[in-house]
Amino acid sequence: MTDAPVSAPAASSDDDAERAELNDAFEQKAVRLAKRERLLAERADAAGGPYPVVVPVTDTIPEVRARFGELEAGEETGVTVGVAGRVVFSRNTGKLCFASLQSGDGSRIQAMVSLAVVGEESLQRWKDLVDLGDHVFVSGEVISSRRGELSIMVREWQIAAKAVLPLPNMYTELSEESRVRSRYLDLIVRDRARETVVARAKVNASLRATFAERGFLEVETPMLQVQHGGASARPFVTHANAFDADLFLRIAPELFLKRAVVGGIDRVFEINRNFRNEGADSTHSPEFAMLEAYQAYTDYSGIADLTQALVQNAAVAVTGSTTVTWADGTDYDLGGEWDRLSMYGSLSEAAGQEITPETSIEELRALAEKAGVDAPPHPTHGKWVEELWEHFVKTGLTRPTFVMDFPVDTSPLVREHRSIPGVVEKWDLYVRGFELATGYSELVDPVIQRERFVEQALLAAGGDDEAMRIDEEFLRALEHGMPPTGGMGMGIDRLLMAITGLGIRETILFPLVK
Repeated sequence: MTDAPVSAPAASSDDDAERAELNDAFEQKAVRLAKRERLLAERADAAGGPYPVVVPVTDTIPEVRARFGELEAGEETGVTVGVAGRVVFSRNTGKLCFASLQSGDGSRIQAMVSLAVVGEESLQRWKDLVDLGDHVFVSGEVISSRRGELSIMVREWQIAAKAVLPLPNMYTELSEESRVRSRYLDLIVRDRARETVVARAKVNASLRATFAERGFLEVETPMLQVQHGGASARPFVTHANAFDADLFLRIAPELFLKRAVVGGIDRVFEINRNFRNEGADSTHSPEFAMLEAYQAYTDYSGIADLTQALVQNAAVAVTGSTTVTWADGTDYDLGGEWDRLSMYGSLSEAAGQEITPETSIEELRALAEKAGVDAPPHPTHGKWVEELWEHFVKTGLTRPTFVMDFPVDTSPLVREHRSIPGVVEKWDLYVRGFELATGYSELVDPVIQRERFVEQALLAAGGDDEAMRIDEEFLRALEHGMPPTGGMGMGIDRLLMAITGLGIRETILFPLVK
């Protein structure tokens, strides 16, 4: 007996339809549990039954397809293989049963269970016990069916894992909510979900390869920190019973990576998780993967060159080209040399009036009111400039673009510009309309860094939850001498978004959901 596939409840279905589907799934579960009990009763030893310890697999489905994929219709090979896969299609026709077995990468092969080959008892057990979603081992000759489908003519078979809940409909798209809540089902039924996991692995491997070619060392820094810092963000707070102290989940690894540079690791990077207690939307997640890297004896221009190479190499690793095709079919060119434009200069041009680091907050507020731009939280000169830039300039960016030279008061860990007062040597990289990465000429003067921390502490005392606190341990490290350094940070999830065109919840394998 087999059961029909069942669609997962859609987020927009009415109560009656959802209740009917749940009842159907409940009934199917009861039937499948009865089959599980039968398999338990029939097993000859502890290794058998519905969940054997191992099955005698000799080949994988992708290997069989690669070796025999060119068979002519009706051709036989005389070669016996033993493969296992999940049943994603089943059809019983009297003396012959057909099933499609799917491997983890989505590859499929047809299993043909014939009365003439396996006998009446084995064929009947297949009909009685095998359901959609079960993992099944089959052994037999590799052939091509009369219709030209690569198949295994089964001589022996065994349940490898009994599924007691039905699969969703393989031919109906899961809702986004269902996909992120039940990613394991998404991976079973949707090719794109599996491809995204593979793409992420290729991106991380490419990033590491690019760094290795340039002599960088990968390190790991603490995720639990006694003091949060390295970025302007609200942290998550937890409590360590062993120390009877509150700790922070890190918002950035920056301050520890810079300690490594002080210690003589001149080229260092880390790929790991960050946590920011902020909003969640199409480009933000409270937990996200982050790349940060620091290189001694370079500046923000050199780091921009490195970042461009990292992104372009990752695109080639995933797609074979720097021109990528997004999920909606749009082609986007990540190749060539990327544009670099001044934040103040581009804002002045777009707004139709000159805006400089000397422009007063009153003038900026008046321009914002005229343009209908809301005030940023805890407004300063720099926050007004960045808010206005996003309104006037950001939406017009199409190519990958480095936006250079930010206001000093929004970038407390960045070196002042070597020739423009009131500006720091910082860039943000915009791709697809969102910020993908940021880079700096790092501030290495411990005296100025202390002054910046004091300014941040005053903002924090005034209620700014994202402002940094004074980090005495980091300052002590700087006082031992940090060489001129360029640094960058880039979200891995956002890099996947830039390459695939997907939203952030699709690029994260198991995103945080309520």
